[in-house]
Amino acid sequence: MEFLNILMKGGWMMIPIIACSLLAFTITIERFIYFKNFNASRFAPKMLSLIEQEKFTDALAVAEQQPSPVLRVVAAGVIQRASHPTKAMEATAIAELTKMKRGLPAMDTVITLGPLLGLLGTIIGMVDSFGIMSESGLGNPHAVTGGVAEALICTAAGIFVAVTTLIPYNFFSARMEQETEKIEHYATKTEAALQSLVD
Repeated sequence: MEFLNILMKGGWMMIPIIACSLLAFTITIERFIYFKNFNASRFAPKMLSLIEQEKFTDALAVAEQQPSPVLRVVAAGVIQRASHPTKAMEATAIAELTKMKRGLPAMDTVITLGPLLGLLGTIIGMVDSFGIMSESGLGNPHAVTGGVAEALICTAAGIFVAVTTLIPYNFFSARMEQETEKIEHYATKTEAALQSLVD
């Protein structure tokens, strides 16, 4: 209850700041669950080995059982091995990268917007304080300090939202970069393996 009272003292600018916080939290949970499945990419060497042995059905079975962007890209190459496997893997990789980026632009916006909303709340609180001072002078110090407190609460809340969003955002960005490198690596190896079988 005390925490809620502090938030309420931050003024109406706390509403968009809290909304940004809830948005970032929701995306963080959803992305965490999504990226958790990326551990299945460890099956990529096994899938590649099956391709080299021309066991295409078994290789596709691995991709179906283990959800992973890397495996789906490799599987696209196997499915289209008779004609344009490289283009099939490129198209699938683009689709997988789009899925990986989902939600990250919104998190980036929250990181930028949070401190700005806090700053706007600060300005509003200080304007209110100076307005009270112009009407009553310095005879009502509690009203003046109330406006200053509102300003500081908004600033702290905006920065807090940005910081707590920045950490998972950087984590997800790093995971996306790692997965992109794996996709490029195994797509190249798959292309080479399929080409060697044709030759």
